[in-house]
Amino acid sequence: MSEAVLLADDVPGHVFDAAVDTERLVLRLFQESDLDDVHGFQSDPEVVRYPFWEVRSRELSRAWLAERMAADRLLQEGDAVALAVERRDDQRVIGSVNAWWRSVEHCQGEVGFVFDRTAQGQGYATEATSALIDLVFSRLDLHRVFAVTDARNDASASLLRRLGMRQEAHLRHMELFKGAWGDTLIFAMLRDEWDALRSVPPPG
Repeated sequence: MSEAVLLADDVPGHVFDAAVDTERLVLRLFQESDLDDVHGFQSDPEVVRYPFWEVRSRELSRAWLAERMAADRLLQEGDAVALAVERRDDQRVIGSVNAWWRSVEHCQGEVGFVFDRTAQGQGYATEATSALIDLVFSRLDLHRVFAVTDARNDASASLLRRLGMRQEAHLRHMELFKGAWGDTLIFAMLRDEWDALRSVPPPG
């Protein structure tokens, strides 16, 4: 992974020009050849049940892929990236992990994730999102990272708790979501809390 870059007034930023390796996965920029895998999970009604977007056609997935391929850096407030999560043993893209630089002044970032239904329940999302949190805390020198999920999405909330994030809010009827009022959960972690958690050896 390349070093962080410094912007005006010594504000850190990051260009994603190298992959991030984990035990079973590779986090990297999307490529045109990922279209089949991307459309596979973006067209699954169960996968898109809780994200804000609807089931996507192949052409909409192609357009999304082109946008993500062009967004390879977090250099200013409002920038966003989505990294392909490639399973090492078969080189299949099984999901996407996403990061947004929400505030430079307050050192805040947001993370999110979407995974193929066949790859869920195997620890891949936890492994990939943990690596992404490591990256944004260190490269952007963030103070706080948060995640937002639909209150009905028990799997997503459970994953965030496993990562050590605490639930900070349950917002009732926060917004109209796919034709109905939806509740929103907000989870967060501070940099010193994350560093302390990561310094504890895993059980066993």
